[in-house]
Amino acid sequence: MSTPLAFTRKPFTSSILLWVREDQPRRQGMDRWKGPHSQIISATPGFEEYRQIHLAETNPGLWPAVEGVETAIPADRRIDGIAEVTMQTVLSPLRGRKQTKLAYLDEVNLFRRTILYAGPPYSTHWYDLGAGERTGARALVYVRKREGVGTGAFRKVLHDRLVPALAENSGLTELRTQVFMPWRRGLWNTPNVAHDNPADRQFHASLLVGFADDDTMRGFFAGAAVGEVSSRLPAFASAVHAYEVEQALTFVKDGTALPRFEE
Repeated sequence: MSTPLAFTRKPFTSSILLWVREDQPRRQGMDRWKGPHSQIISATPGFEEYRQIHLAETNPGLWPAVEGVETAIPADRRIDGIAEVTMQTVLSPLRGRKQTKLAYLDEVNLFRRTILYAGPPYSTHWYDLGAGERTGARALVYVRKREGVGTGAFRKVLHDRLVPALAENSGLTELRTQVFMPWRRGLWNTPNVAHDNPADRQFHASLLVGFADDDTMRGFFAGAAVGEVSSRLPAFASAVHAYEVEQALTFVKDGTALPRFEE
């Protein structure tokens, strides 16, 4: 078994999966998200970090085929982006209710569906890879656990086996993981926006992996580390959707709203 990785932080993070409206150009919705909508979110008190993950428009799935595991991303549920919000404390959401109401009202202008995934406090892991190299390409991987696999067993497999196997000698420059609580619609129920999330479409964890460049990323998914992990997947996962990231934009960093986003 691989030696567990050291993580530098275990923040309190949630992710909102986003689908832009289809009755207007996709770029229009994505630009409004990183423009006026981001200003509403960035003004929320209590944030440690606010990052937008913009996914590439064409995303069939980077993970190679695995028998018994869904690795091709269904076109009707293909995600456009993720709002990744990290709180300063577990009480921070109470401080941000005023701005959250403004965000609720603006969502309908650019999104057709939004789904919030939250984890228990400090269940997110940001890993120290010791690389020191700038990240030039990223992929975001969503994992759906197999029916009958318990949450505790799933979390242990993810952190103790899956993550070390992926990180070992793979050239990663960034690695963040989240394990989600069971999804509840009422946690994020904005008006006039869909929040449909059938049980067989829900996810239970995510991994964001960064690389020096696009060639390294594509070599990673075609390489031995992913091949080794793929042989283990059918025992605990029913779906693994690996999205190519177009941009990762940071609007709030270390508790401070930035005058302009950082890539």
